[in-house]
Amino acid sequence: MKHQEAGRRMRIYVGESDQWHGRTLYSAVVQEARKRGMAGATVARGVMGYAGSGDVHEPHLFPLPTGLPVVIEIIDSAEKIQAFLPCVDDMVKEGLVTLSDVEIVRYSTG
Repeated sequence: MKHQEAGRRMRIYVGESDQWHGRTLYSAVVQEARKRGMAGATVARGVMGYAGSGDVHEPHLFPLPTGLPVVIEIIDSAEKIQAFLPCVDDMVKEGLVTLSDVEIVRYSTG
């Protein structure tokens, strides 16, 4: 069965070593999104990137806290994304958030 609907996508760009109350920021954002009943969240780790500082972050032969980029993507209704934004405002101290309208195509067997 296929269902289509309009939605909104929130992408949150932060560093993998960013923290929130003693745990990784990306984990805290995903847990908060789940607690608030958001449809779903995905975290993708970048292999290389740079941001406002202009410093290029890339992996090294020996593991170091390099702050590689992490993207947290959440897709839900426009209303739920808008309601979640103040929480993100509170949690993200340095990063970038993008919001965009999306068309959601959901497939299910039931």
